[in-house]
Amino acid sequence: MPAATEFWRDPRLPHVESRRACNSRDCYRAHAHGTYSIGAVDAGGSVFSGAPGGVRLLRPGSLVTVPAGRVHACNPMRGHAWSYQMLHLDAAWLQQLRNETAAPAAPGAQREPIRVSHDPPRYRHYSALTDLLFSDAAPQAKEAGLVGFIGDLDHRPGDALTDALDDLALQQRLQPLMAQLRTQLAHSPALADMAQEVGMSRYQLIRAFRRATGLTPHAWQMDQRIQQARLHLRDGQSLATVAHALGFADQSHFQRVFKSIAAATPGQYRR
Repeated sequence: MPAATEFWRDPRLPHVESRRACNSRDCYRAHAHGTYSIGAVDAGGSVFSGAPGGVRLLRPGSLVTVPAGRVHACNPMRGHAWSYQMLHLDAAWLQQLRNETAAPAAPGAQREPIRVSHDPPRYRHYSALTDLLFSDAAPQAKEAGLVGFIGDLDHRPGDALTDALDDLALQQRLQPLMAQLRTQLAHSPALADMAQEVGMSRYQLIRAFRRATGLTPHAWQMDQRIQQARLHLRDGQSLATVAHALGFADQSHFQRVFKSIAAATPGQYRR
């Protein structure tokens, strides 16, 4: 079976996006999403990195939930192809949904961990939901299916992968710099300037950023660029416009970086 990738989006349901990849050998480099992501392995083996204990091997039927902002990668086993499905949920929409049935988390509470499930009924429920999203069903039916799935998922969320990167004090110290990098995506400040801003040496800053995010400062900002690029492409902006606005050297550079993180070209994603 030839490799194939397809995306589903609907402006009437802007809080959800789905992706299916069949017989893929494309690989992702370490990245994060601004969305709450749920992935499932349909066929083949997969290597998941993002847990502090090292890589985890996933098999057909495995389901992984990754909260927004968690650095991870999920790739086929060396020399093999795999098939998988992804759901990306707007984090604010998901939190509002959860607040309808549970009290909001207290400020400063531990962040939600990455979780993995190998439960066959859960995988079948997930696959039925993505089938529904890709179908011609009414938006109301798709919304109901999504809400039902999230409720069941929260009731039995799966096994937590302990997150050793969770350091709220460090996150708070780096937050002003992270906010600056987000708002000035087209500008890449020198490492020495960033270190001076937070009162650290360059080495301390790299260690702190890796502990807080899983990436170096420049790699984290590049990941933020690609997250923003997804939004611009969904709005129909041209590749050249997006590349220029986000500070890429040229359109070719933008396409290479985008594919290394999204495992699809910007053109494929926009279509």
